[in-house]
Amino acid sequence: MLSLNNAIKLKAKAPLLLHSFTLPTTKITLVFRSVSTPLNETALSLNTTTPNTIPFLPSPFLSCRAAMTTAACVQVKEQIELTETEKKIFDRLLNTLRHFNLQTQLRVAGGWVRDKLLGKECYDIDIALDNMLGSEFVDKVQEYLSTTGEVAQGLAVIPSNPEQSKHLETARMRLFDLWIDFVNLRCEDYSENSRIPTMKFGTAEDDAYRRDLTINSLFYNINTNLVEDFTKRGLEDLKFGRIVTPLPPKATFLDDPLRVLRAIRFGARFDFTLDEELKKAAACDDVKTALAAKISRERIGTEIDLMISGNQPVKAIDYVCDLTLFWVVFSLPPKVEPAVSEECYRLSAAYLGASWKLIQLIGCSNFGDEQRRLCLYSALFLPLRSAAYKDRKDKKVMNIHKSLEKFLSLIPSLLSNEDIQLTEVDWGREFDDVPFTSKLRVLTGFLLREIKDFWRVALLISTLLYPTGTECSQDIIDKHFQLDKRKNIFVSVDNAIVKLGLEEVWDLKPLVNGKDIMNVLQLKVGGPLVREWQQKALSWQLAHPSGTAEECLDWMKETHSKRIKME
Repeated sequence: MLSLNNAIKLKAKAPLLLHSFTLPTTKITLVFRSVSTPLNETALSLNTTTPNTIPFLPSPFLSCRAAMTTAACVQVKEQIELTETEKKIFDRLLNTLRHFNLQTQLRVAGGWVRDKLLGKECYDIDIALDNMLGSEFVDKVQEYLSTTGEVAQGLAVIPSNPEQSKHLETARMRLFDLWIDFVNLRCEDYSENSRIPTMKFGTAEDDAYRRDLTINSLFYNINTNLVEDFTKRGLEDLKFGRIVTPLPPKATFLDDPLRVLRAIRFGARFDFTLDEELKKAAACDDVKTALAAKISRERIGTEIDLMISGNQPVKAIDYVCDLTLFWVVFSLPPKVEPAVSEECYRLSAAYLGASWKLIQLIGCSNFGDEQRRLCLYSALFLPLRSAAYKDRKDKKVMNIHKSLEKFLSLIPSLLSNEDIQLTEVDWGREFDDVPFTSKLRVLTGFLLREIKDFWRVALLISTLLYPTGTECSQDIIDKHFQLDKRKNIFVSVDNAIVKLGLEEVWDLKPLVNGKDIMNVLQLKVGGPLVREWQQKALSWQLAHPSGTAEECLDWMKETHSKRIKME
């Protein structure tokens, strides 16, 4: 596992923190907004209920064209099916318009529309308004609800935060246990050296064309119950599984280079094909320079984390590699020792693919979401496991994969269930007195206490390197890492650890505490000597799983007495 004790301090800040033992747990919510074909504005219907299904606007894109027979067609629903909760929410919003005689068009934007058309549930409802601010409309909804005896479950205003891609103030309201976002339609102007646009009110068509991808540019008009495709190709691209930008891709990416990574992420997530012009633009030097210069490492890290945590992490990283973006995304700090080969990214992709397949072979149920995520990051950076660099104080701060070395030294013993000479790794002086017959259980116990419930992550990554010294070569890649054999190694070692009763050894409470040790050593204050004996006492406890506190104290007294006599 990649240094389960120390974070990799590469420049891509968010993914690098994932290598530390304390993982970031901030939940990231992406809001997608988009649009469809032009509509004649329709007067607000006075119906107080919203139909359960939403038809498309008549469109030439609803069937696969003969010219596109070679393209794979994606199953796209002919109608959007609303849940009961969505019907209630939309009814309240329409009733607000009717109550105040407002001529506002309410449109649910992009991500929700896309997912509903693909038959996927989406709880991220983002509503765009054509003639007022979100905060103004939320006030109207709240006022209307008060006339009916209902109360909104929550209200909030999220200030604009361009650095986090929040370019406009957003009003939020909680209805029927769902948070709904409200924001006005807008258009954008970008300056040359910034991805932060100047925002102003725009039309629905303006709003559609400013979005990252055509599949994210669809609207559902709540007033008319119609799906709108203002780019005139969002539905077609969705049906044919294409990742395309509404405007020319190079200009789109230069305006906001983060869109390159979003295009990759959505392409991998839905298994869609990246448009050829989009790929050329993404791989060009101008866009790569803009991505490195305009986008913070945190924002890049967020996108990469969404890829790694998604359903197709290998495909996503393959796209990153194919578009020659790997070293833009994972730029190394200066003075890395030893120097890292430019071709290292190919090994990274190979290890990532192998770990992903190995997880499937072993069984996903053996790994939680965080464990799977850390497995993939650990594999991705496995070729960097010997890397180190100096910080500004000239101290060595990055020596990763320390736990891997220990696990690799234990695997032969765990596979044979026999104690062998463990000389490959310096485990520390506190283990010198451990009886030979107990050393395997003691050392394994201490290692697992160090890495806790991520030990299966370390074990999985260790199996990719077993036996010690195995390197990722073209021959190993061609043999698909012999993953069936590696799966058997993982299962055997896992079973051995469980048989030793160590699978949750970090929860083991010490038999003796610091005060007990001070009494035995006849000390008045604690210090390094007490900490040393705490380790020795824990070693004894692991070597004697049925031992009692009294027996441990007796052993300590005897051992301490012998040491005094020898001195």
